[in-house]
This record gives sequence, C-alpha cells and structure tokens, in this order.
Amino acid sequence: MPAPEAPAVSLEEAAAGLDALEGAGGSRPARAPLLRTLRDKALPPLVALAVVLLVWEGAFLAELKPDYLLPSPADVWTALTVQWYEGTLFGTVWTSVSRGALGFAAAVALGTPLGLLLARVRAVRAALGPILSGLQALPSVAWVPAAVIWFGLTDATIYAVILLGAVPSVANGLLTGVDQVPPLYLRAGSTLGATGPRAVRHILLPAALPGYLAGLKQGWAFAWRSLMAAEIIASSPELGVGLGQLLEAARTYQDMALVLASIAEILVVGIAVDLAVFAPLERRVLRTRGLLAARG
Repeated sequence: MPAPEAPAVSLEEAAAGLDALEGAGGSRPARAPLLRTLRDKALPPLVALAVVLLVWEGAFLAELKPDYLLPSPADVWTALTVQWYEGTLFGTVWTSVSRGALGFAAAVALGTPLGLLLARVRAVRAALGPILSGLQALPSVAWVPAAVIWFGLTDATIYAVILLGAVPSVANGLLTGVDQVPPLYLRAGSTLGATGPRAVRHILLPAALPGYLAGLKQGWAFAWRSLMAAEIIASSPELGVGLGQLLEAARTYQDMALVLASIAEILVVGIAVDLAVFAPLERRVLRTRGLLAARG
C-alpha cells in the first residue's frame, strides 16, 4: 500500500513554523509583575539620576566654579520652566525631532537597499564596503562645512549631514545581519521555492533582523548626533530654532544654565526615542526567538 503524500506546505506556513520553533517551543515567557518591573527597570536609573544631582548640587555649594560657570540644578530647572512659560519648549524640541525623524527615514530608505546590494553582490561589496566603514568612522561634524558650501544655510544642509552620518550605519548593520544568516536557511528557502525577491523578503530579512535592528539603532544615534552638529554650526533665522540652534545661542550669550538645559533636552529626546521605539522592537525580536527570558 503506497504511503500517503505529505500535504504541500506554503512558504508562509514554513516561515511561521520556523518562527514557532525559534520561540522556545512556542511558549512565551511569563510577564513580570508591574512592581518588579518598576523596581528592576525604573529604580536604578532614578537612583543614578538622584546621585548625579546630589553631586552636582554639592559641587555648586562648594563653589568649585563661579555660579555663572556652574549653575545649580535649580537654575537649570528655571531655564527649562522659562521656555515652558514662553511657549518655546515643545516647539524647539519638535523642530529637531521632526528633522531627525525625516532624515532617519530617508537614511533607512537609502541604507536598506544599499546594504542588501553589498550583501548580495560581491564586487560591489569589495568596492564600497571599505568606503562605508570609513564614512561610519568619520565624525559627521566634518561634513557640515562642506554641506554649507554646497547647499548654503538651508534645510538641505542639515538633511545632507544626517544622511551622510546615518546611511553607512544602516547599511553596515544590515550587511552584518546578512553575514550571520546560516546558509542552510537560504538553501531551505530555495527548496520551498523562495528565490530572488521572495528569498530576501521571507528568509534573508527576517533572519538578519537582529543585526539590521542594531544597525537601525546605531543609525538613529548617528542621525541625532549629526543633526545636532548641523544645527549648532549651520545656524540661521531662516532655519528656525531647534535644540542645536538653542544650544549655540545659549553659548553665544554665555548663559550656562540654558546651555545645560539644552543639553538635558537633547539627552532626554535620545533616551525617549530609545525607550519608546527601539527597546520594544528589541524585546519583540528577542521574544520571538526565545531569548527574552534568558537575558532577564
């Protein structure tokens, strides 16, 4: 009696089956209680912040520097509240955040196909790989004078600096992720009919996701730093007031409290983007691969 034929398995069903196998037998780790999460995640940085503020206040009271060079935490808080009452705080932050988000989106749109091209075409990788690595190591502030000469004091200067700073990180992150994909995955996908663009979509990109996500995270960091460098140097009334322009204006007027307040705003935006965007994505990737519980 002939054995029954195995039912045909679609590529989507096979990919779902692989995800289930990677997810530690398909079982999800139990979520930690809210109080434990707050204790483990929120309390340590709050304690560290309190220590920094106490040391800062102690240095101010000890008069290690004149108060116009080392203002107290209260003076910096006053500078922030003045922006709040003047109605400029959120406008300044939004100007920089919107520029950073748009520039980063453009960097992802350019860096992703570039990374795939480097990963799939050996000649292109040999030609452009070292250049991209060099661009990634080059401080983005070095591009600001050239961009000002090319585009003048316009938004094009700012976006050019962001792209030159972020695209190499996105492309190299994807390239690293693809290099770490086991060849067996591609052979298995080819057996199931995943070739060409389908292999990239269903096999290569999902398997390279951890490295790609690391590249995106680093790309955002480079984009944000490039934006601040561009705003500080390419300062003009026509460009509006972002956090970089605010920081440069505070330096010009020797307002150290506003300088530190601007630095604090830049830092808070960076932390907020990481916690609101990249940290949930990282947790989701780790959870689907059964690694979240192992890392605590």
